[in-house]
Amino acid sequence: MINNSMILIVDDEPANIQVLAACLKHRYRIKVATSGQKCFEVLAEQEKPDLILLDIEMPGMNGYEVCEKLKKGPHESIPVIFVTARDAIDDEERGLNIGAVDYITKPVSPAIVDARINTHMLIKHQRDLLEKMALHDQLTGLYNRYYLLEEANHKVALSRRHEYELTLLMIDIDHFKDINDQHGHPTGDAVLKKVSSLLIELNREGDITARIGGEEFVVVLDHCNAANAEIKANSIREKVEALKPDGINVTVSIGVAQLNDDDSDGGFTGMLKRADVAVYQAKELGRNRVVLS
Repeated sequence: MINNSMILIVDDEPANIQVLAACLKHRYRIKVATSGQKCFEVLAEQEKPDLILLDIEMPGMNGYEVCEKLKKGPHESIPVIFVTARDAIDDEERGLNIGAVDYITKPVSPAIVDARINTHMLIKHQRDLLEKMALHDQLTGLYNRYYLLEEANHKVALSRRHEYELTLLMIDIDHFKDINDQHGHPTGDAVLKKVSSLLIELNREGDITARIGGEEFVVVLDHCNAANAEIKANSIREKVEALKPDGINVTVSIGVAQLNDDDSDGGFTGMLKRADVAVYQAKELGRNRVVLS
């Protein structure tokens, strides 16, 4: 929600901070940093601001330097608005050229500050929604195939560079067509959502869980070998069996594959194919089981 958004004010003058905070506190949550260095300390915290109001004249790292560093790092997507006493056209041009979305001169007009910030927060909110839609499955909220392929190839590269294990689970809901045929597609959708919620609940930080087909899911496990992945897969299988969404017996077949040097196409595609074969074997063996590639 826009009204729950956070704004970071970066300014070394307490009076300036008070004026800006008074303009915004009725609508947004406020955080404060009194230097460029403290700005990056705030950004290192778990919750990131949605927008930064940045002064230019500060001791140590000035606002231009802060903005340039922001736009070259992991926080480049956070919009920056300069709020400064510098009112020359050249100063404004420089600020916009290095990545700021707007430039407000002091002394500020509360109405102008409120209007401009509301506009940029709305733009950011809409952009965030579009990005989420592009990367997530709309029914379950899990990542989609596009995100999985992009991120998993990155994880494969890191795994090989730092020499740690990477494992993949492919999860397929058993007899899902029968669930749709006997109970209807709305019930089938409810089953998919319940299974997805369980997978999210069981995620470790850094794991990727994605829906890649109608009733197929993939979980990519960092720093996890095949033996431990098999244990996790059986835990998932047992918890799905215990779910009984809408009173329906639901089970899954799971294939497990660990990254190895023989995997083709950069590694992930080969691992995915082997997990898919393992799922097929689990189905042939009677379903509701885990097969290790």
